[in-house]
Amino acid sequence: MTSCLRIAPLAAAFTAMAISSPAAAQLSPAEQKIITTVESGFEDDVALLEAITNVNSGTHNHDGVREVGQMLTPEFEALGFDVEWIDQDHVNRAGHLFARHEGDSDNPKILLIGHIDTVFEPSSPFQQFVREGDTATGPGVVDDKGGIVVILSALRAMQAAGTLSGANIVVALTGDEEDAGDPIEQSRQHLIEAGQWADVALGFEGLSVVDGQDLGVVARRSSNSWTLTTTGRTGHSSGIFSEGAGYGAIYEMARILDAFRLELPEENLTYNVGFMAGGTPAELGEDQLSASATGKTNIIADSAVARGDLRTLTQEQTDRAVAAMQAIVDANLPGTDAAIEFAFRYPPMSPSEGNSALLAALNRINADMGLEEMGVFPPARRGAADISFVAPYTHGLAGMGPDGSGSHAEGESVNLRSFTRQAQRAAILMSRLGENPHNARVSLPE
Repeated sequence: MTSCLRIAPLAAAFTAMAISSPAAAQLSPAEQKIITTVESGFEDDVALLEAITNVNSGTHNHDGVREVGQMLTPEFEALGFDVEWIDQDHVNRAGHLFARHEGDSDNPKILLIGHIDTVFEPSSPFQQFVREGDTATGPGVVDDKGGIVVILSALRAMQAAGTLSGANIVVALTGDEEDAGDPIEQSRQHLIEAGQWADVALGFEGLSVVDGQDLGVVARRSSNSWTLTTTGRTGHSSGIFSEGAGYGAIYEMARILDAFRLELPEENLTYNVGFMAGGTPAELGEDQLSASATGKTNIIADSAVARGDLRTLTQEQTDRAVAAMQAIVDANLPGTDAAIEFAFRYPPMSPSEGNSALLAALNRINADMGLEEMGVFPPARRGAADISFVAPYTHGLAGMGPDGSGSHAEGESVNLRSFTRQAQRAAILMSRLGENPHNARVSLPE
């Protein structure tokens, strides 16, 4: 069932957004309470960030991921959420933390997405939270422990303002976003089900900031991979290109990769070659991240292998690129053969009318808060994320987490003051989504 069809029964809950004017550009008493509650809780939010950052939760440190989940459980329970830890032993991962709040049946269903794990395993030297004024460094302070703190800060503010009680919210914190378990259909089953339930999804990975301006994320590209193998007739090099010997595996590999370069280009499509090897023989490593080859200069290579990724903005673009790549692979040079296999991991979060409507709603809030309007962050500059798995089913807005830099690298840092405006924005947006239909200031397409 498509998002549009599921949203239709909720159309009455969303009236047209008011045109911004000096008279309308103001916050309600409940929203003003949200503003002050988030501000007063700033140091508590920083303390929570420090506590969970100092527990290593690299994806493959299952005990650490579970420990952070245990630390977060009482935070959600104190807000009236039912908390469940979903074991993922069957895909060799620690598990996911889901927190659920049931409100008024007429209110929209909102999914908040973050993740507990980081890329920093126990072997990394980068382990501790360090604060210097309003900047902090530490593993995951932006990606994505900072996002989790923004979620909790927003929910606490809603509780204080009285807008949480009627809200229908599921918080999905995955434990393997940085390296999803296989098969991915199983490791993302519960998240996809939550997306099918939801009317709106908000992703709390880091805020996109360019030249000091906050930008909204209404689309993200996919993250898939491909493996290309070529074969040829081996023999003495003096026979290369002849009818009997053919062109060999390496020339066939070179033909295909160069044809990718020349024939595939289009906007928002990339197809990097990560590594390759060719010889007699060439073999892909067991880890799928390496290859080896041997050979001689006077022997025609009998095999070659290459791996790379494929990133697209829409499923249609994925299908089109895959078909074009397959056609190129099939047009073999004489005496050679080739095969390509695709591994589809993270789907695209395609741009949509509903996603744009959410950003418009957020910009109405920005105006009321006295903040600058947020433009659209180029989707080609954002990597894949868990929100992509629910994008086919619901309206979505990503980049709701804090402002920081250096994600996935030692020295990852966060602007602590960005937590305040991000939590305020999120809390007011969720509150307005659940307002009385006659007072609603959010308009979403049917």
